[in-house]
Amino acid sequence: MEADSAYLGACESIDHDHPRVRAEAARLAERDPLATARRCFERVRDEIEHSHDFRRSPTTCSASEVLLQGTGYCYAKSHLLAALLRANGLPAGLCYQRLTIDGPSPPHSLHGYVAVKLPEFGWYALDPRGNKPGVTADFDPPHERLAFRIVHAGELDFPLIFARPLPVVVSCLRTHATWEAVLANLPDAQSLPELA
Repeated sequence: MEADSAYLGACESIDHDHPRVRAEAARLAERDPLATARRCFERVRDEIEHSHDFRRSPTTCSASEVLLQGTGYCYAKSHLLAALLRANGLPAGLCYQRLTIDGPSPPHSLHGYVAVKLPEFGWYALDPRGNKPGVTADFDPPHERLAFRIVHAGELDFPLIFARPLPVVVSCLRTHATWEAVLANLPDAQSLPELA
């Protein structure tokens, strides 16, 4: 795993140096890092609409775009959460699962979420996808409460924490302008590179 500094930097998708993102991060900041992480997570999980659930376009990718539009797929929501955490001095990276899209059989798709390094607990996984009936993620350190469990053949929980989003994810979000187009072309991978 890369040094903590890699998980604090800005990039095109995790643009925590953008004025809009910095202002929102400052609004969510608390004196306690745990409280800050909780507020950032709940803001993205509960107040940014998941593009598919709410049938929302345009497709967003960068943290600043997600904040402006108020919507994003799991990947884009994760970019915003990582940016808010990094802007508040908390190392944060991106994680991925490979899940079936509907039921026990293929096709599969990547699902994105976040890991934050908390002073009391170390790396801790957060899933800002957004709750709905049958899908619940929560902030409950040290217990990780992700939206999805690995249950079907071919599903994977990749153990890596990436400082930058996977190119296949960024390409999907940048290529397809609507929620329907992303849904029809969800990114998939059976293995991930050692470094993103």
